[in-house]
Amino acid sequence: MIALFTDFGLAGPYTGQMKAVLAREAPDVPVIDLFADAPAARPDLAAYLLAAYAAWFPAGTVFLAVVDPGVGGARAALALEADGKWFVGPDNGLFALVRRRATTARAVRLAGDGRALSASFHGRDLFAPAAARIARGEGAGGVDDPGDAIDRPEWPDALARIVYIDHYGNAMTGLMAGDLAADAVFARGGAEIHRARTFSDVAPGQAFWYENANGLIEIAVNQGRADRVLGLSVGDAIGF
Repeated sequence: MIALFTDFGLAGPYTGQMKAVLAREAPDVPVIDLFADAPAARPDLAAYLLAAYAAWFPAGTVFLAVVDPGVGGARAALALEADGKWFVGPDNGLFALVRRRATTARAVRLAGDGRALSASFHGRDLFAPAAARIARGEGAGGVDDPGDAIDRPEWPDALARIVYIDHYGNAMTGLMAGDLAADAVFARGGAEIHRARTFSDVAPGQAFWYENANGLIEIAVNQGRADRVLGLSVGDAIGF
């Protein structure tokens, strides 16, 4: 399967144009919409989401991942194989956490296949054809890359920031459950927010933090919106 992970938004033509390429070039491969609303132009935040959610998918999955504020610039185009999964997208740190957490990984620097390549939409013109090629079993092409630019040693293993706010107003962080003690307390606006197992374990309107279904620490309000109640936005630092 091919899983789409982008910051293109939930409206507009961009996801549809990439899917059209995939349908043309890998028509028998299912395409999964994972994220279309990853943090816009923030690979430094999206990297933590991608690593957490990719872990749920089986080997053989191809992630077409495009959070690419430097499109058309100096950043390279990359295909990374990590523990039997492929990640196709820009070499701007988006794959840094995937590679760091993988047992085995290798990177390939991609080149165009001779077709027209726009300056501003490599998702459609470069990354989608490469993802389709890999999904067909033909390999990534290109040349091996040492991957120096993949790594972001300045990015921590555990990021104490909000990396995503979902439809319900729940705020995901770049922290995995193992990063915090069960009795850790989150402080916001003078309030103390303790851990709970799930929503029904606290009273309606009460804020809490918990381990979400993909292992990330998430801040929520039972039957409310944590982003509004606590004033949380993507990119905010959080303190425990």
